[in-house]
Amino acid sequence: MEDSTDLIIKKYWTFALWLAVFTILYNLVEGLVSIYFGFQDEALTLFGFGIDSFVEVLSGIGIFAMVLRIRRNPDTSKTSFERTALRITGASFFILAAGLTVTAIYNLATGHKPSTTLPGLIISGISIFSMWMLVWSKRKVGNFLHSAPILADANCTLVCIYMSLVLLGSSLIYLLTGIGFFDSLGAIGLVVFSIKEGRESFEKAKSLSDCCELDEAVA
Repeated sequence: MEDSTDLIIKKYWTFALWLAVFTILYNLVEGLVSIYFGFQDEALTLFGFGIDSFVEVLSGIGIFAMVLRIRRNPDTSKTSFERTALRITGASFFILAAGLTVTAIYNLATGHKPSTTLPGLIISGISIFSMWMLVWSKRKVGNFLHSAPILADANCTLVCIYMSLVLLGSSLIYLLTGIGFFDSLGAIGLVVFSIKEGRESFEKAKSLSDCCELDEAVA
């Protein structure tokens, strides 16, 4: 018979699984809607925001695969699963940074202005609330389970909050002033943050690899 601690741990792994499912489904919908309105209104920031939502999907898929495998093989070492999930998250951050860089450079070079900012205001407002709840939940689960991949995934979601704030701010500024390049300046700051988090994810994955090799050598 399982003790209460094992039951609580299983409960948290189940919670982590549902958080990954919600992350994937929410960002798929958000990405499709953002890309549609971004293309229709010629709003490159909103269009880029939609592309970046699919980066969050990649991170969610990595966590989902990791949690599913651990639940099916509870007695198997978690190290290989977590290394894979961390690398997927790290790669997602670098893809995110590349997308932001291209979008920012294009906006600054062309001085492109969207035809409307209303969809950006609505989507960013919904995203800020939803993503903040996800960050809080992922950090709670990640800290309890001592899972570096889940905590790294929470940081990936945190980037989405910053992006939502940039989208919200740029939409408001454009609405009030007609100046459309402030979102590009904010995006450059997000590039630095994304690269930093991507490197940390890969460093954590390498750390797990080194620990695994050390354990095998000792054995």
